[in-house]
Amino acid sequence: MIPGSSISRLAMTFGEKTLYHQIHPAKLATDIATEFVSLYFLWQHQLALGLAAHFAPPILASALLLSFGDFEKQKSSRLGRYIAWHMTRAVEALRLFGDIVMVFGAWYRQPLVIAAGLLIVLAGWASGMLRRRVDG
Repeated sequence: MIPGSSISRLAMTFGEKTLYHQIHPAKLATDIATEFVSLYFLWQHQLALGLAAHFAPPILASALLLSFGDFEKQKSSRLGRYIAWHMTRAVEALRLFGDIVMVFGAWYRQPLVIAAGLLIVLAGWASGMLRRRVDG
């Protein structure tokens, strides 16, 4: 298969797409930008705006990318190989937990809680490197 061709795009399973879309630059940019915006609104106790900003753009970005994205670059990259091996459901749950901690930290105006949530998210992303060092 030729990377980037419509043939290879069709050959990628939906599961692969859901995995590799997580590291697509457009998805990462959307997630990071909306995190700041939503945490600001939550800090201000604007719940509807905060939740809308937190969920709507990332869901829309995922839907568009999963429908139209080509993830061959992500799949063949070093980061793609890393997440293929280490991005388990447990790691995704850890990242989600960290995100929830940040949301509560913003709502209760606790910068240290937000920082703790961010560290949990980053630990989820880095957990494969941490496991590799411990395991071997």
